[in-house]
Amino acid sequence: MDSTYQRIQSHLERLNLRRIGEILDSVAEEAAKAEWTYTDFLDRLLCAEAEAKYEKGVAIRIRMARFPFQKTLEQFDFSFQPSIDKRKIDELAKLRFIEDGHNISLLGPPGVGKTHLAVGLGIKAVHAGYRVLFLTIAELITQLSRALMENRLEDKMRALCHPKLLILDEIGYLPLDQQTSHFFFQLISKRYERGSIAITSNKSYGEWGSIFAKDNVIASAILDRLLHHSTTINIKGESYRLKDKRRAGLITLQQEKPELVSAPP
Repeated sequence: MDSTYQRIQSHLERLNLRRIGEILDSVAEEAAKAEWTYTDFLDRLLCAEAEAKYEKGVAIRIRMARFPFQKTLEQFDFSFQPSIDKRKIDELAKLRFIEDGHNISLLGPPGVGKTHLAVGLGIKAVHAGYRVLFLTIAELITQLSRALMENRLEDKMRALCHPKLLILDEIGYLPLDQQTSHFFFQLISKRYERGSIAITSNKSYGEWGSIFAKDNVIASAILDRLLHHSTTINIKGESYRLKDKRRAGLITLQQEKPELVSAPP
């Protein structure tokens, strides 16, 4: 009996079925007491192993996504931002837009929850098994500029096309020069109809020429590809951070206006 048990444990380790190895004794004892069938016993073991592997995969994809924080859509306070149609967000949360290679644009002033919504959708995608990558526009440009200097720009572009969902945060907070605008256009073009992009921006589409080297032509080319298959969520409302500060008595009405200009999204 001992040799059989040792052989089972050896097989489980070789097959990388670590969770089954951990719970085998307790589940076998439970099965004997409850007089389970062999198939019930096997089903319990395999369910536990599948759940462990799923959780491990989620943890790996969360780490690879590089989210700045982990906030879910369920944690978003839709009552505070009535300008958002929750039905649209619920529809996006079904993730059909990723399968179709469509994009999402979240537009609005600082602090209204654009990044929270983008991260929430990203977390939904991770749990559904998709690869996701989150980058601020500053991080993206830094990475592409470094890749150009190291003569590996094409490799970097290919790597940025691998995630099924690429989240680009804070577009509009950093003006781009001609070269970096061209890089951005290349990335949008390479992912066009192949992988989804979710962007957050404090600028309306009509202001995008001021972002991309004050070049309306390249801004139009970027928007043409980005918006061809896209859902736009316009958010108009108060900053969450200002709400909390006001409740705490840390900010007055006269102080709000300058903070709205400088606060991060």
